This record gives sequence, structure tokens and C-alpha cells, in this order.
Amino acid sequence: MNKFDIEEIYAEPIRAFTIWMKQSGYTGTTRKEYLREVYDYLSSLDQLPVQQAGKLQVVSFLVSKQESAGDRTRNRTLSAIRSFYGSLIDFELATKNPALEVKKSKTEKNKMPVYLEEQELKTTLNYVKGRYRNRNLAVFMLMGYCGLRVGEIHRLNLSHFKKEKGTIEVLGKGRKWNEIPLPDLVIEYLTNVEEERIRPSSSREEAFFVSQKGKRLSIRQIQKIAAQVFNAFKQDHPHTADLKLSCHKLRHSFATMLLNNNVDIRVVKELLGHASIETTMIYTHINDEQKRSAMTTIEVPRI
Repeated sequence: MNKFDIEEIYAEPIRAFTIWMKQSGYTGTTRKEYLREVYDYLSSLDQLPVQQAGKLQVVSFLVSKQESAGDRTRNRTLSAIRSFYGSLIDFELATKNPALEVKKSKTEKNKMPVYLEEQELKTTLNYVKGRYRNRNLAVFMLMGYCGLRVGEIHRLNLSHFKKEKGTIEVLGKGRKWNEIPLPDLVIEYLTNVEEERIRPSSSREEAFFVSQKGKRLSIRQIQKIAAQVFNAFKQDHPHTADLKLSCHKLRHSFATMLLNNNVDIRVVKELLGHASIETTMIYTHINDEQKRSAMTTIEVPRI
């Protein structure tokens, strides 16, 4: 079944889901990914009305997904389908959510997050260069020293920077606001960016970070800024060559740095904007040096 057939047969549910995601504050990237997953799911129903589909149809589709892409992709797909049925229930187009009856796959919970050590994070700042260095440094610092997500930086407006209070207001997941205190140097760079801000192409543009074309700095542009820095950094630091560094790994680095400095995990949770402390727990990993240090405290008797 092609896309046009799906849109014709399931026009109302698709429209309801699209409106619901926008209303719920899903990012453009998430909306696009979830719609793609839902289109694939609807295609698997072979014209069966979504209201008549049950756990069997959901599981059958997920099994086919899991065989080709693995547990993480299956879980993301399941989240998309759960949201899809949730939107239909909200708009009274369905009475049950069969995806809620399906459990998520168990993934490797003890896999250590990829992150940079505190000194490595500091060193990466030396590789932020170019015509818009101050802007790019501010972007990098907000990820590495404040823990902001790419989407949160993308959504920042001028009014969100509270210079006098030394804070920044962040619109995070689930459209939840979080006010984050800023380190002094980050305040300094944000002030520089504000003063040097490129004139937007539209007088109504409120974006804090503006591209050279006068538009809000896109998520892709932010990712490109980070990728250029990491590529240059890796060339001079071969031991990091195999690390899959990205914008989100800067967030990992921020969380790890706080916990290594004995910051209460509940405070880290609030700074990261996590809904559950279980999410924050993934950063409480123990590094090799800590393991070696612990073992030196043990005295083994000579027999």
C-alpha cells in the first residue's frame, strides 16, 4: 500500500494525530519520525479500520520491525503507535489503545553513556572557530555546561535569557519550562551573542541564535557546528577517535561532570529536566580510574 492509499483510507486518524502532536508540543523532528512509523503501521493493517485493530496487529507489526532494526527501534515505534492511539482517544475516534497492552523490549540498561571528561570538554572549546565564533561557543557551552538539548537551544528566544537573574528559561520535552542558572562565563558569551546578533530577515523573529541568512538557527545547523568541533578535536586526540560524539553526548558530559563533583542526583535531575530520576540514574556510571582506586584499598594477605 503506497502513501497516497494510506492517506485516503486513514485520512481522519492521520489528520487527528498530526493536530494532536502539534497541540502537545512535539518537536518537528519527532512529529516527522512518529508519522513515518504510523504510516508503516497503517500500511500493515491492510485497510483494517484502526478502531478494529488490537494487540495482535500491533505485536505482528513490531515483530517485523524488530527483526530488521533491533530493540531500540522497536521501542521507538511502539511509542509512536501508543501516541497515535492516544490522539484518537482524545478526539473520540477510538475507545482503546491496544499498544498499551504491549510491553517494551528490554534494552541494555547498563551500557555506559558516551561522554567527555571534564578536561576534554574544556579542550574542545579551543576548536570552536570561524566568523561566528562567539555564537557557536555559546551554543556549545549551553550543551556542555548547562545540559541543554539541541531542540531546546533551537527554540531559545531573546526573552528567555534573563541576564539580570543570570538564568535562562528552557522549553523542554512535554512543553515543560525549566529555569536554569548559568555559569558566569556562559552569561558573558550569551551577552556577546545578544550584542552581535545578526539582524533577522523578519522583524518578528524572536530567535536568540540567528543564522547568517537571518533565520532561526536550525537543529541541523547546531548539529553541524558540534560535528565540526568534534572532527577537529579528534584529529589532535586520537584516543577519542572511536567515540561517537554528538550534541547529546555533550549533555552526557554535563551530567557526568556534575555527579563526579558530588552534586545531588535530585538536583541533576532538575537541571536536565528529566521527568523521572530513573532517567538520570544512567549517568551514575563508575569509570575505570574509580574502580582502580577502590581496589587499592583492599589488602590481600600473602599466604
